[in-house]
Amino acid sequence: MTKRPILYSFRRCPYAMRARMALLSSQTPVRLREVVLRDKPAEMITASPKATVPVLVPENGPVIDESLAIMQWALQRNDPAQWTKNVTAGADLIAEADSDFKNHLDRYKYPTRYENVDPLAHRTAGAAFLDKLDKRLAVTANLLDDRPRLVDFAIFPFLRQFANVDRLWFDALPLPALQNWLAGHLESDVFLTAMVKFPQWKTGDVEPIFAGDNLSV
Repeated sequence: MTKRPILYSFRRCPYAMRARMALLSSQTPVRLREVVLRDKPAEMITASPKATVPVLVPENGPVIDESLAIMQWALQRNDPAQWTKNVTAGADLIAEADSDFKNHLDRYKYPTRYENVDPLAHRTAGAAFLDKLDKRLAVTANLLDDRPRLVDFAIFPFLRQFANVDRLWFDALPLPALQNWLAGHLESDVFLTAMVKFPQWKTGDVEPIFAGDNLSV
């Protein structure tokens, strides 16, 4: 087998989703090891003791176990869709999504994991971020300009997760620009390809090659 990077991934994890989309867009083939979180392979834990997905084991160089770093690594190799154009302009939005918004998302979606949590209060707080994004998207087709960039793909999986907690509530919000933006991402080639199902990888299995060679960019 040709030596390629190994990606440990979990299909439904939003962090893993954005890493997979960047690998697809950059047309970087990887050997995909689909993980079941309750049965993590020893090889993944050895590569990254924090044992969270995604984890990228490159052909050469250190293991990368942060999703944004995997996105940047892939796009530095090849960026045909120009995801990294004006990349610094979206950094603050990504930081807010990964911190405050993610905090509210977790407590809205998984309230039983926390003590003294009101999920509806966190939904309301998270909706303030949605409103902020909607105002931007009312001006431009995507968060920075007319084409989706790194910031769009980095944030989109978390917006998808937030919307899916109560889809009827989300669809009734007066946020048409955000809702259209989300619908476009859900129908995009890169997302649909990133969400193809693979069986759990176990030691000794031959990994499927996950690649975006025929992806429309």
